[in-house]
Amino acid sequence: MRTITLYVLLVLIQFVSQEVSAQEDKLKSKIEILENLKVQVTEQEKEALKLEVEKINAQQKSKSITIEQAKTLKEDVAKKRAQNIEDRVAILTSKIELLKRNDGQVLELDTLNYVRAIELDWGNKREDGERLFGIRLLKNETDFVEKYDRRTYSDVVVAVGLNNTLIKGESLEDSPYKLGGSRFVELGWAWRTRVFKNSNALRLHYGVSFQFNGLKPKNNQYFIVDNGQAELQEFESELKKSKFRMDNLVFPIHFEFGPSKFSETKEKIRYSIRDQFRFGIGGYGGFNIGTRQKLKYTREGRNVKDKLKGGYNTSSFIYGLSAYVGFDGIQLYAKYDLNPVFKNAIVEQRNISLGLRFDLD
Repeated sequence: MRTITLYVLLVLIQFVSQEVSAQEDKLKSKIEILENLKVQVTEQEKEALKLEVEKINAQQKSKSITIEQAKTLKEDVAKKRAQNIEDRVAILTSKIELLKRNDGQVLELDTLNYVRAIELDWGNKREDGERLFGIRLLKNETDFVEKYDRRTYSDVVVAVGLNNTLIKGESLEDSPYKLGGSRFVELGWAWRTRVFKNSNALRLHYGVSFQFNGLKPKNNQYFIVDNGQAELQEFESELKKSKFRMDNLVFPIHFEFGPSKFSETKEKIRYSIRDQFRFGIGGYGGFNIGTRQKLKYTREGRNVKDKLKGGYNTSSFIYGLSAYVGFDGIQLYAKYDLNPVFKNAIVEQRNISLGLRFDLD
């Protein structure tokens, strides 16, 4: 359990680090875009100057202006374009410094509707921005950084609780495994996608998880395999610990229902499910990636610890039903394996779990 706890902490630390890194990458992306625009501004003004000079040369060649007039006009347009470069680059430099100083979080006056970025594009006109003299004008920074309508979110899923098996004709009280001592842990990464365009009442919640299902036999028993059948047998000496664990890699998918809070600005619309009731129902499928048994006992005055891996004839393919219900990121969680714990068993057992699930978004 200590190993699993450390693994959970490492996953959480990695998640926080990724979020911080994402913010840094977003700021770096904004700055890189503005730096590229500075180069493109110079190229655009030089290209405009070249066209103006060609026009003046054409006028001189047709003798509509004199050589002296052409020289004066060329000097004027050269000064104008040089001043344009200086002013436009200064504006972009100021924006870069503003972003750096405020870690990318810059207050904006939305009512002004002014141009915040310029992306040069000499191709065909696009529908996502207005165009002026071959320049596409972006009115919001979110046009190239943040989606207007974000339909998919991701989060870390952690679940812990009690684990046992259901045996046909027997109740949980008659189970050969300790009710309080048998536990499960689940760690995973999941995505939540809004199903309908204009409603967040139904979401698809899917991902990948590691499940660790533990069973602790009662009455000083442990598992053996006899003629291909896994069965419990009393140990030859007193056991200090007897634990059986199945490790699974599964791919859960749930239909999630529940209300959400809608917010809308000029830059974006969002559906938030924070501090809201949610209910999910679905299932999972995957593979058993390991089975192990741990025994602790005393032999001839020495403490012995046996770790036995594999060979218990457990099901290779895992599939089952699961559901959760709760508020915000904490839910009551239940899952039930439709596959038997052991293949070709005379008495079939199916794993069942009940606990708490945490969605760390």
